[in-house]
Amino acid sequence: IRYAKIIWYICVGKPIRTVQPKMNMEIQDVAAHPCPYGWGEYKIYFMMRKFIFCFLAFSALLMSGCKEKKTVLFNGKDFDGWVLYVSPDEGVPATDVFRVSDGRIVVSGRPFGYMRTEKKYRDYILHAEWRWIGASTNSGLFQRIQEGDKLWPSLMEVQLQGGHAGDILGLGGTVLQGVGEKLPGLYYKDRTSTENPENPDGEWNVAEVEVRGTHVKAWVNGKLQNEADGEFTEGYIALQSEGGPLEFRNVYIIEK
Repeated sequence: IRYAKIIWYICVGKPIRTVQPKMNMEIQDVAAHPCPYGWGEYKIYFMMRKFIFCFLAFSALLMSGCKEKKTVLFNGKDFDGWVLYVSPDEGVPATDVFRVSDGRIVVSGRPFGYMRTEKKYRDYILHAEWRWIGASTNSGLFQRIQEGDKLWPSLMEVQLQGGHAGDILGLGGTVLQGVGEKLPGLYYKDRTSTENPENPDGEWNVAEVEVRGTHVKAWVNGKLQNEADGEFTEGYIALQSEGGPLEFRNVYIIEK
């Protein structure tokens, strides 16, 4: 009975003030709670309340295990956790193409290349902010990069090119399901938005890319632009140098 009182108080929020000790006697006073049953009925009622309490506690435990995990990819100080790649044929160090300044990644745009994560990732939402230094040119957010660093590895790209941010490409022979080849080995799906979501040159833009299994969805400045299915369910993430100077900041992913 002592433990019953404690759990009853937890579940109901009111104490049991008086309980007759014999099993065949009714409860005289249950703190005005509407449960004027015989002891046998009361036991069933109590067990139901206990079951509900335990179920809610277990559900809360499960929910706590499903919390989203934020992983900061760029720490604002250096390229810890990243691999910088520029074709060796260019004769230019990758550190001349990618550098850190005032908490931002500065990309020269030439020669072409990318900076990718050291780790592979599966399901996530990528958040990255970018702005052009001068007139907009070309760049992209690489998803699902496969093994073997080269200028055009197998991957899915969310385009950042001025006037085309949100287009989705399959590069390195990566097939976009239901999308025809634009060029041999290049699959290209134009964004579906009829309005240009990009901010004027020099202003910050926000890209969010949801990657689940083979499916990729792209938002630009909070507006859904495109979605497509590729081939791979895991890979590296990269920021591209392709055309002209730009900056990135606040690069992170949300994993579940």
